[in-house]
Amino acid sequence: MNVHGIRAIYVFEMARTGRTLLQSVVQPVLITCLYFLVFGSAIGGRMGEIDGVSYGAFIVPGLVMLSLLTESISNASFGIYMPKWSGTIYELLSAPVSWVEAVVGYVGAAATKSIVVGTLIMLTARLFVPYEIAHPAWMLLFLVLTSVAFSLFGFIIGVWADSFERLQLVPFLIVTPLTFLGGAFYSIDMLPAPWDRITLANPVVYLVSGFRWSFYGISDVAVGTSLAMTLLFLVLCLVCVWWIFRTGYRLRQ
Repeated sequence: MNVHGIRAIYVFEMARTGRTLLQSVVQPVLITCLYFLVFGSAIGGRMGEIDGVSYGAFIVPGLVMLSLLTESISNASFGIYMPKWSGTIYELLSAPVSWVEAVVGYVGAAATKSIVVGTLIMLTARLFVPYEIAHPAWMLLFLVLTSVAFSLFGFIIGVWADSFERLQLVPFLIVTPLTFLGGAFYSIDMLPAPWDRITLANPVVYLVSGFRWSFYGISDVAVGTSLAMTLLFLVLCLVCVWWIFRTGYRLRQ
């Protein structure tokens, strides 16, 4: 294992965060604060409790997950796309660094940034609503697994994209709508039939449900199912990344 190569990639990507601190950290936290003001205070004050949890506290896991997915994809996709765009990707491919080590460096940095943003959002939420974390270990597990899985997904998007427009296509047109429709702001039990069953086809439902269970012990689907779906998505992304480096898809052209 080339530890020096992993550290070089990781440190470089983390240093880029320092140069774009407002965009990478401050912006998602401020946007989430606006969500809390609008949904948690303005609307939440007029809504009753959901499964014994106030609406303001109920949306905390959903808002954290929304930022986590968006930031994981954005950080990882931009991290690998820039070497492709500038042509320095060939230096990486010719370096004594295996595909595993390269992925660990890029994805590890992207996941670290997302975890930091998610943690800051949870701390900021304390300023708006009181909440407790019933299962801290499970919360940390879902936080890390989701960050890694969607950072891998973002890495795939960064390899696939051939323009800055395509780089933003999947996060904004697919992932964000799926998150809003995945129970971030409501329980799927509140949906009328048959939409309460149809929405189970949305993979984000399992992420939000499992993460919310770690906070309050309530969920739309079984926590074991949520964990299994998260692990399945992570494995599928790993297989896809392996295939990309094996075939050189959009890396060697």
